[in-house]
Amino acid sequence: MGAFFAVETHDAGTSPSAPWRPLRELLDQPRRLDERVHSVRAALAGGGPVARIELRVAASITHLGVVARLLAPTIGAAALGLERAALGSDDLWWQDQLGGPFPLSIVDFTSGDAGPLVGSAVEAITVATAACYALSPQVLWGNVASAANSAAALIAGARPDDAHRAYAAADRVLADPRIEGGQRHAGPSFRRNSCCLIYRIADTKSAVCGDCVLVRS
Repeated sequence: MGAFFAVETHDAGTSPSAPWRPLRELLDQPRRLDERVHSVRAALAGGGPVARIELRVAASITHLGVVARLLAPTIGAAALGLERAALGSDDLWWQDQLGGPFPLSIVDFTSGDAGPLVGSAVEAITVATAACYALSPQVLWGNVASAANSAAALIAGARPDDAHRAYAAADRVLADPRIEGGQRHAGPSFRRNSCCLIYRIADTKSAVCGDCVLVRS
């Protein structure tokens, strides 16, 4: 399916060796989240003045990248008819890298599909990002929706026979009432009702993602 869906595993209660780091540090140590945001901001500036990239834009793009990486394995597992990847904040370790999907290690997979976001690292990072930066929850939960649908779309492209299960798994994420009332559905025509703000880097609303609310019908 691709690198976004790949994970390592580790035993519960263990601490993988460096360069692995607990993902929970993004929640327990605000400076760690801020470091990630500023690294993304510098990357978005492309060697130009960092100040031209609004901090809240960098925070939104950072959030989108993290939640996309976390959601992809659980949607991928569901598409294969397997149990979903455990997404508890205490069970995830990562390597803080830019330039592609960062390495991710999980404890195990868990059965059941009910409320996949409740109590998850995706939920916690979304709440933390909203609290630390001047970002609307609508933008951040829209990022979660976009990440879920994009993961399913990648699977549909790579493994068409598994597309229906992938989109069904994404729908279970989209059913969370914080995501636009739980009324969105995954699929090729998916359109979020918010924007990740990436267009503000190009200063034109034509530079938007394909599922953005700003895309002309």
